[in-house]
Parts: sequence; structure tokens; C-alpha cells
Amino acid sequence: MKKKLTPWMFLTPFLALFVLTMVVPIVITIGYSFQRVERRGLLGELGAQATFAGLDNYVETFRDANFVASIGRMLLFGVVQVTVMIVAAVLLAMLLESASARWPWLFRAAYFLPYGIPGVIATILWSFLYVPGLSPIIDVASWVGLDVDPLAPGMVLWSIANIVTWTYTGYNMLIIIAQLKAIPGDVYEAAKIDGANAWRVMTQIQLPLIRPAVLLTVVFSIIGTLQLFAEPLVLSRVAPSIDPQYTPNMSAYTYAFVYNDIGMASAQAVVIAVTAFVLSVVALAVTSRGGSR
Repeated sequence: MKKKLTPWMFLTPFLALFVLTMVVPIVITIGYSFQRVERRGLLGELGAQATFAGLDNYVETFRDANFVASIGRMLLFGVVQVTVMIVAAVLLAMLLESASARWPWLFRAAYFLPYGIPGVIATILWSFLYVPGLSPIIDVASWVGLDVDPLAPGMVLWSIANIVTWTYTGYNMLIIIAQLKAIPGDVYEAAKIDGANAWRVMTQIQLPLIRPAVLLTVVFSIIGTLQLFAEPLVLSRVAPSIDPQYTPNMSAYTYAFVYNDIGMASAQAVVIAVTAFVLSVVALAVTSRGGSR
């Protein structure tokens, strides 16, 4: 009996914090998503009462054209930005782990450094490079006859994608490098004996064996895409085209803290979580099928 209880004694602090900070908020959010607050009086001065709303909040969520547009916007963002970021992370990892790489430790630190900068600070720094009149990039482009406005309605999404890519490419690169270092040296020796060149080693040994790490970064990136919040919120101060419901998370935040509609905000949060879960499962299924082939 003592041997059975000992592991649970060590796990209890973690489980308590996990239940308190993860499970309980999720359960409360799901509960709020089925409620509606009704305020009595002309200005709500007679108090408020929570009533059961059934699926009304979810119906209104999918009727909200701005929220649906934000989901579509983030799907487009993810298809382009996640692809570019993962490809860049894989290429950087391959280059830094090649035999001819010099000072790999220095370049690993340099590429990882942007991840250590908080998203708010990174967005403020990049905003100086996006605002006309302050940005040296825009000034140089105007000298050669190019009219560039990174904050224009059609460009602001990709300006945000640039900030996210700059921030998280180095982080994903380190995950892939860790997987590359886990490849046994005997595999490389066998490939060298068989006469495999560097290209064949990369395409037939390294890329197949780092598939789990690449899959992990893809799943993290999909979840992070739907959770995009800080970058567009900060950039909205200088980009009027970013509305309060530009991303799904911004929409839920707006309903909760601007419109004071906790039920609607909770329903949108649940939809965001379910969407992230479904997309992650699809990515896992597609990658697993490709790996089995």
C-alpha cells in the first residue's frame, strides 16, 4: 500500500495546481457559455440575474460575422505563416547541425534571442519599422520609387505574420535541433559507408527522423495561431484597420471586458478551443499517414 501511495504523494502538488489553474477554469467557462446575464431596469440599476440560455450563445457566435471572419482570417494566417516558419526553422536547424557549420552555438543563441523578447515589446519595436515617417525601411523604399505601407488593410495581417515568424522561428529551430542531436551516429556512419552524399543524408535520414519534432512544432503553431492576441492588440494603436474583433481571442476579450457579455465570450472561447483541437487532430492524422507511407 505504501508503494502505491508514494507516487501519488509526489504528484499531488502538481495535480492540485493543474486542477485549480486548468480544469476548474475550463469547467467554469463551459458553464458560463450556457448562461445569459439579464439586467433589470433601464440601466441595469435593479440588478442582474444569470439565466440558462441553452445553445443561444453558440448560435449567436456563429451568426457574428466579425467572429466568423476572424476565424477565417486566422486560418489563412496559419496556412501561410506556419508553413513559412516551420520551413525556415527546419532549414536553420539543418544548416547549424551540418558538419561545415562554424560557431553554431553563436548562431543558435542569435536565432533564439527574439523568443526571449515579450510579444508586446517585439510588436512595439516592429511598429517603429511599420509607421510611415518613422520607419527607415519605408523611407528607403520611397527613395527608389516603391510605395510601401505595412499597416494598410491588405498588408497588416502579413505584418503581424512577420512579427510572429521573427519571434518563434528560433524556438521551433531549437526543438528540431534537439531531435537532430538524438539521431545515433551509427546511422550517419552507415550512410557514409553506403556512399550517401549530404543531400541524401538530409532527405532520407534526417528529415524522416525529425518528423516527430516537426509535428510538435506544427501543432504548437496551430494552437498559437488561434490564440493570437498581443501582437494585433498592440499594433491596433497604429493600424486603424485592426478592429476589436480582428482575431478570435480579441473578439472574446471584447465581449468579456468591453460589452460585459461573459456568456458570449465563454462560448467564443469554447469554439476557439474546439477549433484548435480539431485542427491539431487533423495535422496529427495527416502527418501520421504520411509517416506510415
